[in-house]
Amino acid sequence: MSNRVFHVVAGTISVLWLLPIAAVIITAFRSFDDIAANGLAAVPQSFTLAGFADAWTNGGAGAMWNSVLVTVPAVFLSLALSSAAAYALSRFEIPGRRTVILLMLAGNLLPPQILLVPVSKLTELLGIYDTLFALVVVQVGFGLGFYTFVLQGFMRAMPNEVQEAATIDGAGPVQIFWRIVLPMTRPALAALAALAFTWIFNDLLWAITVLRSSSVMPVTPALLALQGQYVSNWNVIAAGSVIAAIPTVAVFLRFQRHFISGLAVGAVK
Repeated sequence: MSNRVFHVVAGTISVLWLLPIAAVIITAFRSFDDIAANGLAAVPQSFTLAGFADAWTNGGAGAMWNSVLVTVPAVFLSLALSSAAAYALSRFEIPGRRTVILLMLAGNLLPPQILLVPVSKLTELLGIYDTLFALVVVQVGFGLGFYTFVLQGFMRAMPNEVQEAATIDGAGPVQIFWRIVLPMTRPALAALAALAFTWIFNDLLWAITVLRSSSVMPVTPALLALQGQYVSNWNVIAAGSVIAAIPTVAVFLRFQRHFISGLAVGAVK
């Protein structure tokens, strides 16, 4: 009886979770005339790919490329810097190590809304406002503390005997980091890479904070710009949302095995 109740409850939650996604996909394949005449909640009376074509040609291609130019370097730099910092904080006796880790964790507890104006002014003073480089810097800066905190937990749980054996064999700190520590933290790095890619690619808040020109807007602010003041092409907006979701879904499916194993290792540790 308990299993049946569990499956009923889990199935109901799954259906409720998938309903908005199904509604967006169905809307993306409807025509504007169909939606205007019958409403968004009506049974579809049309099937067309015109919404996808309009979303792609009306800035979708450029916005997608801007998102790639921001996301890929930001993810790479975030994980590279955080893994190096986590290695130093977890494997070496650094004065004030606990304080540094706590400060990194505390930085992630600050609401980002209170930092919007300072970050915007700082990018203006540095002369990088309204550039993709500014968005990369902001994404790396605000993600670095969380990634370092997670990775140092994984690295600290590694047996000290492994590092000691490598040191006896003549390996230096850089060789130990590159050949031993990084391969052992690959599940954690893959899990963080999937999360970081999703967070950065779908970000809206920082993009509209440090960017102004439509030519440099990533895909999420570009979707917001598709909504008109008086009339909205909901099929085009839905199609753009589907297009924007494809890269994140592809990355998650690609790293799914590593993502699950990383979560499992973190749970055990």
